Amino acid sequence: MVLALVALGALFAPGVFAADVDVIPAHDPFIKVIFSVGAMVAAGFAIGLGCIGAGAGIGSAAAGASEAVGRNPAAQGKIMMTMMVGMAMAESIAIYSLVVSLILLYVNPYRAFLFG
Repeated sequence: MVLALVALGALFAPGVFAADVDVIPAHDPFIKVIFSVGAMVAAGFAIGLGCIGAGAGIGSAAAGASEAVGRNPAAQGKIMMTMMVGMAMAESIAIYSLVVSLILLYVNPYRAFLFG
């Protein structure tokens, strides 16, 4: 999932991953805007898609745990422990997508070139 988010970010913000600042001509101000907006859109897609996946995973874990406790109330402790671990794993995907979106926004190699 994280690899897909990084690939999506690379698609929408191709200038973020380049290493040479001389690639962008300094005389064209619209190029600066395009790269800035591309990084912002990619960050939005990264956090949006990551949180949708995490929300679906957490909801699925809660629904499965509720059904299991309904069938066998005596096993509630083991089921809740497994559900909490599963929810933590699903939530880590949302945190990874947040990290990817923050990298796209703030660790931009063109940041000094774009914003002065």
